Amino acid sequence: MRSWSAPDIVRLPGSGGPLRIHDTVTGGRRATTPGPTARMYVCGITPYDAAHIGHAFTYLTFDLVNRVWRDAGHAVDYVQNTTDVDDPLLERAEATGEAWRDLAAREIQVFREDMEALRVLPPRAYVGVVESIDLIAEFVDRLRAAGAAYDLEGDIYFAVEAADRFGEIGGMDRDEMLRLFGERGGDPDRPGKKDPLDWLLWRAERPGEPSWDSPLGRGRPGWHVECSAISLHELGMGFDLNGGGSDLVFPHHEMGAAEACKATGSHPHAQNYMHVGMVGLDGEKMSKSLGNLVFVSKLREEGADPMAVRLAMLPNHYRTDWGWTPKGLEEAGERLARWRSAAARDSGPDAAPVLAEVRRALADDLDTPAALAAVDAWAEQANAGTGDDPAAPALVRDTVDALLGVEL
Repeated sequence: MRSWSAPDIVRLPGSGGPLRIHDTVTGGRRATTPGPTARMYVCGITPYDAAHIGHAFTYLTFDLVNRVWRDAGHAVDYVQNTTDVDDPLLERAEATGEAWRDLAAREIQVFREDMEALRVLPPRAYVGVVESIDLIAEFVDRLRAAGAAYDLEGDIYFAVEAADRFGEIGGMDRDEMLRLFGERGGDPDRPGKKDPLDWLLWRAERPGEPSWDSPLGRGRPGWHVECSAISLHELGMGFDLNGGGSDLVFPHHEMGAAEACKATGSHPHAQNYMHVGMVGLDGEKMSKSLGNLVFVSKLREEGADPMAVRLAMLPNHYRTDWGWTPKGLEEAGERLARWRSAAARDSGPDAAPVLAEVRRALADDLDTPAALAAVDAWAEQANAGTGDDPAAPALVRDTVDALLGVEL
């Protein structure tokens, strides 16, 4: 599947330090230790509606990871999926009367345009489920051969008892897992399952639903198995970072890791797991089910500068839940104007400390508030006419561009 166009990245003088993140598995901060190439997988959208600010905040977060790694001298092999066939997509298509393939294609294109406008670096591989049916079916067959899967009325389930380290990603007890499984697309109450936490790998053909021929019979993949199969195919086991929103800790990442480890006989699926806080509106989590969404595409249609939209998200640390407000976007536009005014001056205060502080802040678990504060302080001095370094404005422009992704 086609990705989107990449913005140019300015090469900054020197290099940044190693990136430290909060790892979900250990519950603490740890340094990422990639080799020459850092490998990252981020779970993508289910394209039944345009990307909202909550999605954008997630992909902005991992865009910062990408940029920090590159600034530290690593190449980055970034892979992202898109769930272009799944129950929510099919339900939306039925409700609107639109063909599900057309709906998915249209919303994926809107997503591409949003990511390009926000200057999010594209993945090397942007992979859809539909194009990966054979790959996923083969992966499910490996799980059956490993004794981890069983048939139930034509469907194929993963047996949770086959997962040696089940629960290690989120550290949740069984009651919490059962509750979230039921809330997030699982079927704990289905009769005939060996365990309520067993999850669907392959859904046998149902009347009126899309399905494909496979060695498993006609059908389509379950949700979690797509990311296991795609990530292993594209990146192999033990890649550096697996990421997504905090709502993916369980069941998605927990079950995906169990599948990958069982299929390969190795551990871990990913070296680090990193999860992004939820974005709300009017005191509620922003979600399609609640209908309280702010869309990037709509903001752009209304004339918002995409760089202001990006700047409206950056004051929020990625691990915190926060709420979108029109005032936040207005303040971001004002900050953008101050930065652009300062960066357009003929001279300004020495910018080397700004570069050093932005690098330090971002390497420290993506401390974006501290990074913004460093640029704010420089811009205030520059706009006041302080400093006589003619190279400073260009260095600040390059720093903000390369590390924060904001074009001045």
